[in-house]
Amino acid sequence: MTDRGTEQRTDAEWHDQPEFHPYHHPAAGWGAAKSVTEFLIREREPIDGPRAIMKMNHEDGGFDCPGCAWPDDMKGLKLDICENGIKHVTWEMTHKRCGPEFFAQHTVSELATWSDFALEDRGRLTEPMVYNSETDHYEPISWRDAFDLLGKALADLDDPNQASFYTSGRLGNEATFLYQLMARELGTNNLPDCSNMCHEASGRALQAALGTGKGTVDLEDWETADALFIIGVNAASNAPRMLTALAEAYRRGAQIIHINPLVEAGATKTIIPHDFLRMATFKSTRTSTLNLQPRIGGDMALIRGIAKAVLEQAENDPKALDAEFIARYTAGFENYRAVCDATAWEEIEYKSGVRQADIRKAAKIYSDADRSIISWCLGINQHEHGVDSVREIVNLLLLRGNLGREGAGPSPVRGHSNVQGNRTCGIDHRPSAAFLDRLAEVCGIEPPREHGMDTVRTIEAMHRDEVKVFVGMGGNFASAAPDTTYTYAGLQKCDLTVQVSTKLNRSHVIHGRRALILPCLGRTEKDHQKAGVQSTSVEDSMSMVHLSVGMKKPASPHLMSEPAIIAGIARAALPSSSTPWSWYVEDYDRIRDTMAKVLNGFEDFNRRVRLPLGFRIKQPARELIFLTPSGRAEFSAVALPDDSTTPGTLILATVRSHDQWNTTIYSDDDRYRGVKNLRTLVFMNEQDMADRGIKEFDDVDIVATARDGSTRSLRRYKAIPYGIPRGNAAGYMPEMNVLCAIGDFSTQSDQPIMKNVKVTVERSA
Repeated sequence: MTDRGTEQRTDAEWHDQPEFHPYHHPAAGWGAAKSVTEFLIREREPIDGPRAIMKMNHEDGGFDCPGCAWPDDMKGLKLDICENGIKHVTWEMTHKRCGPEFFAQHTVSELATWSDFALEDRGRLTEPMVYNSETDHYEPISWRDAFDLLGKALADLDDPNQASFYTSGRLGNEATFLYQLMARELGTNNLPDCSNMCHEASGRALQAALGTGKGTVDLEDWETADALFIIGVNAASNAPRMLTALAEAYRRGAQIIHINPLVEAGATKTIIPHDFLRMATFKSTRTSTLNLQPRIGGDMALIRGIAKAVLEQAENDPKALDAEFIARYTAGFENYRAVCDATAWEEIEYKSGVRQADIRKAAKIYSDADRSIISWCLGINQHEHGVDSVREIVNLLLLRGNLGREGAGPSPVRGHSNVQGNRTCGIDHRPSAAFLDRLAEVCGIEPPREHGMDTVRTIEAMHRDEVKVFVGMGGNFASAAPDTTYTYAGLQKCDLTVQVSTKLNRSHVIHGRRALILPCLGRTEKDHQKAGVQSTSVEDSMSMVHLSVGMKKPASPHLMSEPAIIAGIARAALPSSSTPWSWYVEDYDRIRDTMAKVLNGFEDFNRRVRLPLGFRIKQPARELIFLTPSGRAEFSAVALPDDSTTPGTLILATVRSHDQWNTTIYSDDDRYRGVKNLRTLVFMNEQDMADRGIKEFDDVDIVATARDGSTRSLRRYKAIPYGIPRGNAAGYMPEMNVLCAIGDFSTQSDQPIMKNVKVTVERSA
């Protein structure tokens, strides 16, 4: 891709002609191998790239992939890797550098016109930088002066709640613990994180139903399940290593049901790259036995239909239900049975968009299976009724006792490495009293007790001048958040914005009156501290905690680790603190020893994390111990949501392309959806296009209407016909985040409803 920062041109002038050819090949396989090879050559990493591949996700001194949170192979596989993981690591290890010379050449106003790709493509940040409003340039600043500037800004606040501390999922557990400790010692629970935008619904639903905010299964359960239900997950792009589990499941005869408005490449067939025989013979393996395409937001109705069919079957075949499990371990079953009985099949068909006959096919697979796992991702969470949908999944599992035994249970897919560990280790704007009590006792601080602000409320508070200092610990807040224009304006109202980052991104050029860039080590790099090279721990989607050790020389001698940066901020902002910040950073084992005293499940942390593959955090629900008010697993009994739209309105979901990771864009291609040289597009049902007189590649205008009646729009996007249910549409984030109004968040989870945006699409004038 050409550097968008060199001069101003239209999008059409920057790219080759857009192309669209429906993709019919296996996921992964030779297509992935070719893509990885081209990427390594383009990034000029033909040596370090392959070296990193051989160390990624290894238990013997390797580093954890900074991409997805899929668990490491339990058998110690030496090539437990994927295309997107390799790209993500290579993108971090780039030879390109973004230092003072670069910033001296470009004003921030100019950089704000660059594309997201062009900003990150400048390479690794090398030194701390401070924004000079008089020159409109970032200029070098020493670490001491940067800490003093931020420390003084925090100390001078009238109220500690005028600061907000955001966290991305990349942050390791040790840095996470220090970060939340610093914020709470300062006196605030304003700890928004990426879970607020992605996984909050899963955590709240599972906590209410089972007394745990996490799934209960591990990778060995995936290897023994008779049926796997994959809902709202684009496995091939967002959790590519899941393809290995799906292929192995199919080969051993398990049933695999994908439920998604789009039939993604990972829901058809695959060739696993480390399966050398199948690669050599081009022999693919199916990854599904049934694909169902509900309308966007129709998943809950579909799951209700499966449950209704199972309950109807039980009238003639009592074995369809696990009556003993229900009686012994659950509460609320009769209410749930009643709500299923009261939900007519006509309503289920209409609201799910799936025929009763097809729902009954899925129900038969479920009732015939002795052990079933249900897995889901953002396709379930980012809706108004996300919590209810996850609880409906749990309801279905409880009907047949698919909990607390091998090969069965709920399995949410966390999309970013260590996003689950962030929450486990204290990043939570709504901390429990028990956690705060323990933190106070062990660390000798008085943490605040009132709830803090999440992502949406932080942005709203910026607009009210109630958040004056914003610290982003990793990630790209400006691009990831909803209602882009509103978010930008909020950040620009802050007195000071601080970004701890490895690369330049949108959040550095959309900043407060003052701004700092604090460059940190990447996960692939060696972290040298007084006690030697340090390791950090991460937690995957299935509660396994293991160590990660960098292998490369740091990109710059001026980089600091995230724990060291946090300690530097804390020392400057809390000069009278008795917390041994410097002592902690000398040896991360000391942080882990303290964490072991504070966090349930982390007892004997330093020994257990060094075991082969680490350790799994104990979960009471996995042992059928439910920390709910009733002491049982709780059925939920609610009516199906009404997602009806006015005539001419479509429901739009934001998605990622295959060649991106979260807000990081590698190219304008989306191989698995057959798109090349285009991101400003909208996928539409072919009949919906015909109804509007729209043809392939026509320019269209997309207008979203928010709950409050306000509108947001995107102009001159390209329309692409796609196999999506009628009345639905999809397009890429972060470009389409602008369509999701800041007030359009779920009242159940407070998540922005980025997968349920009401839009009209018309040909551009």
